[in-house]
Amino acid sequence: MPGASALPLVDAVRRNRNSRYIVVRHEQTAALAASAYNKLTGKMAVCLTIAGPGATNLATGLYDAKEDHASVLSLNGQVQTQYAGPGGIQEIDQDAFFRPITVFNNTVADPTTAVKLLTRALRYAAVARGVAQLSLPNDIQREPLDATYCERETCLPEVGVAPTDETVAAAAEAIDGAARPVILAGFGAMRAAGPVLDLAETIQAPIVTTFRAKGILPDENEWVAGLHGQLGTPHALTLVLKSDLVIACGASFSDLTGIPPEKPAVHIDIDPLQLGKHPLAVGVWGDCAIAIPRIRERVRPRDDSGTRQWLAKKKQEWRDRLDREADPAAVPIRPPYIMKVLSETLPEDAVISLDVGENQWWFGRNFRMKRQRFAMSGYLGTMGFGLPGAIAAKLAYPEKSVVCITGDGGFAMVMADFTTAVKYDLPIVVAVLNNHDLAMIREEQREADYPPFGTDLTNPDFATYAEACGGAGIRVTRPGDLRDAVLRALAMDKPVIVDIETDPKRFQ
Repeated sequence: MPGASALPLVDAVRRNRNSRYIVVRHEQTAALAASAYNKLTGKMAVCLTIAGPGATNLATGLYDAKEDHASVLSLNGQVQTQYAGPGGIQEIDQDAFFRPITVFNNTVADPTTAVKLLTRALRYAAVARGVAQLSLPNDIQREPLDATYCERETCLPEVGVAPTDETVAAAAEAIDGAARPVILAGFGAMRAAGPVLDLAETIQAPIVTTFRAKGILPDENEWVAGLHGQLGTPHALTLVLKSDLVIACGASFSDLTGIPPEKPAVHIDIDPLQLGKHPLAVGVWGDCAIAIPRIRERVRPRDDSGTRQWLAKKKQEWRDRLDREADPAAVPIRPPYIMKVLSETLPEDAVISLDVGENQWWFGRNFRMKRQRFAMSGYLGTMGFGLPGAIAAKLAYPEKSVVCITGDGGFAMVMADFTTAVKYDLPIVVAVLNNHDLAMIREEQREADYPPFGTDLTNPDFATYAEACGGAGIRVTRPGDLRDAVLRALAMDKPVIVDIETDPKRFQ
């Protein structure tokens, strides 16, 4: 967002033909989109806004990046140095404000330090996998800068960590000593899908995943048992309970993943501070893409013990159950049916941005991944992630179909930025599960034995809203119309909202 305290910065961006500047309607969208961009691509995105309220509006999206270890650079204008301090208009202590969120945080007080601090900020964001923030007072921004007289630091294009030979040998020994190992694939292994599968085939071990690693391999793969945890499959739970070793690849053992604390684990992670959170057999500090192939070379290949056949049977039983839940005649449309239709109609290489709420619950449980990629707000779990994530996905992958799956509550928080997709000609499909309720919270109230309160929503007609913004809108109230609506939306060369009337009461 441009503004008085950032005008010289904005003009510098205007003059830089190698950058692309996306003006959003709310800074939260910018920060969430930047976080999503890094989660999907591994590349850095930059937020730029003004001092004070512009900076504070970034906080939720930047906190999402912090919690999910996404590399993001935040450039924030600041009032002129002579106006800094109490009583300044749009002035806050931005160093203090951003300190809890960032891995690097500073204010450029001298133009000759600008390049050094900028390259240092980029280096910290990449290496520490987090948010780096620079505040730039308006008068400092306006100063002439001759880069030849400025110090700089070297930015690392990527950071890889290789495990030691000793830890590789120890991990292989622990795996060889286990009779029933199971692989837990987390988000940290998303770029190591091939090595994960190679290890599974070598040791004949099934693969369960965290929510964020859903889709690391297609659900139809013979070794993939699905999610483990609150939204997991029953056979994933059985495999973990019967295992005598969990091989955790880039997983952080969150409470939602729910690995029993007494299970011994070989834990492979790029973050050494993650190692030891769960009782370890062996901790392997290293990139999954580097460490897993080295471990696989050392382990003993095994013969088929019948696990694949057992897993195939259980997966078919689970698919049959999901098909029974997806009642094609129920009105309002049931969420399991929505996920069945989306599973069958979205392209195999689509990019999906998932919001937080009941839509997320149904996606995790019922959506069948092929080769799609998806992003979500993991540890922060913030509503409103879906649309900014979809904008980022379309900017990153313009050739792919991009779909936002959201609820009416999450979408309403950021719906003004549907106009951003229209302005920049970003054909995305926004599927809104519209149940006129904060249904996840209603369910939490019910489970805690509270009466429903404060969760009902008064919504606009989202399809009409899409048309008013310059996009396209399709409203769906009957299950028989849903498949055609999704296919029509995917075929349109413009942003589309598919407003789907659904049921907030789950299976009650």
